[in-house]
Formats: sequence, C-alpha cells, structure tokens
Amino acid sequence: MKKWWKRAGMLFTLLIIIYLGVKPDMLVGKPGIKAESAVLMDMNSEQILMNYNGSEEIAPAGVSKLMTELLIMESVANGDIRWDDPVNVSRYASSVSGNQLALKQGDRFTVEELFQVVAVYSANDAAVALAEHISGSEHQFVERMNRKAAEIGLSGDTHFTNSTGLSEAMLGPNRPQDIQGQTLMTAMDACKLARYLLNHHPEILKASSQMQVSMHQKGIYMSNTNWMLSSIGGVYAYDGNDGLKTGYDKDSGYHFVGTAERNGKRLISVVFGTDTREARFVETRKLLNYGFSSTKVN
Repeated sequence: MKKWWKRAGMLFTLLIIIYLGVKPDMLVGKPGIKAESAVLMDMNSEQILMNYNGSEEIAPAGVSKLMTELLIMESVANGDIRWDDPVNVSRYASSVSGNQLALKQGDRFTVEELFQVVAVYSANDAAVALAEHISGSEHQFVERMNRKAAEIGLSGDTHFTNSTGLSEAMLGPNRPQDIQGQTLMTAMDACKLARYLLNHHPEILKASSQMQVSMHQKGIYMSNTNWMLSSIGGVYAYDGNDGLKTGYDKDSGYHFVGTAERNGKRLISVVFGTDTREARFVETRKLLNYGFSSTKVN
C-alpha cells in the first residue's frame, strides 16, 4: 500500500512539472546561502524573493563597475560622447592593478573597445581611462557616480570612491590624491542598480553575454569572467543566464551579480562574499533555481 502511494505521489509531481513547464532542478526549497549576503529579485515585479543580510555593507570590487557602465551608456545616449570617440590612456590608468589589459600611457582606443572589455573582462585600466575621458578626471566621475546612486534610490550605505571598485592599495603609484577611501555597497543596492541598468539600457546584455572580446591592436583575447553564461557550457553554465558582473576583493571575497531569463521571467541575483571563485556561481545557482520554482510561469 505504501509503495502504491509513493508511486502515485511521484506521478502527481511529474504531472505538475510537465503542466507548468518547470525543470526538475528548479523544484527547490528556500536555499541556505554560504556567503556574506545575498538578494534575489523578480525584475518585472521588483518583488524580493530572498534577502539574506542584504543591507550589510561590503567592498564590492568589480561589481561597482555596473555604475561605471551605466554612466558610460548614459553619456552615449545623451550625446555627450560617441562609441567611436578616441580615448587616451593616462599614466594613472596604465598603472592600476587587478584585472587589466596592460594598457600603456598614450595608447588610444575607442570608447566602444574599452567599454566591451569593462563589461566582459572587468578591466580596471579600461574603466579608469573611460572615467577620465567622460568627466575629465576620475574624481569628477566619482561625484557623478554618487549623484546617480542617490537619483536612482540607492541607500546611504552605498558609496563610490573610484570607477573600478579597487582598494586604494590596488590603484597603483600614480593614484590621484583626491581618489581615496573604499567603495562600499549593499547586496540590495547592487540588485537595484542592476535592475535600473537593465531597464534603461537592456542592450548591456549584448555586451555582458559575449564569451570573449578582442583588442585587435594588442592582439589579445579576453574571456568573460561570468562562468554561468549559458553559451559557455561547462559545469557552472546556467540556462538563461546572460550577465552581468563579477568582482573580487582579497578582504571581502568573491562576488557576482547575475541575471537569467526563462519563460518570460527575468531574475536578478546578488551573491556577495564567498570564499572561492567557484562558490559565487554555486550559490547563484541556488538562488536562481529557487526563484524560477517560486514564481508563476507565464
């Protein structure tokens, strides 16, 4: 008798899966997250599906480049700059650490070339060069970053100090004296920022979903730091993932703001502060599986 009920229950579950179009790996309960903080949002409704320490400040490293990307795209849309404008690489930009392209002082690239490597490879030297090109100095660009943060409703716990998210020690020997302090951000604010970027500039996904980009002048190729792209394949690939931004800081750990769309539903996930590069994608998978299983499919 017990076996009969068990089989009936399994059959009933299978019928639900088929009817709703839900994948078996999406049938999960609320996950336990092994990270400092995490947030999951249904982008269309803005409903927060999960919030784990989402108001906790953390050094977000490269994730803060979401604001840099937003201001670049906004500047192009407003006609302040053009994608084919030449950008000169300054001494300061050429000397920042972390993910970088070994750009040299005096190198010239277009806005579009540098933007692509910021979006895909999170290149710090490219980000600084663009910030200086748009605003005249990185300090003035940072002021604009913080004004935009207030404008779009980010909390006072999020504060930008440079265009890259790097700590002062990583900014190199040519860091201007007016660039000081550590960028801080909350997971909730990162989620709100990502939603604003996706809503106002959905074309960001064309850049962020590329498997790799090239710098033809330098003869090099940079692979995407997002291992969850569905186009990449591999153990971390996630069906529907097409962005968005990774980050790493030696003190705060590994971070990832991801987004994926399935059956008309787009989710935004934020994982801050895992111990390993791989773990940020493992934890993101938990969030996305939970989100797609707990939201109504169109």
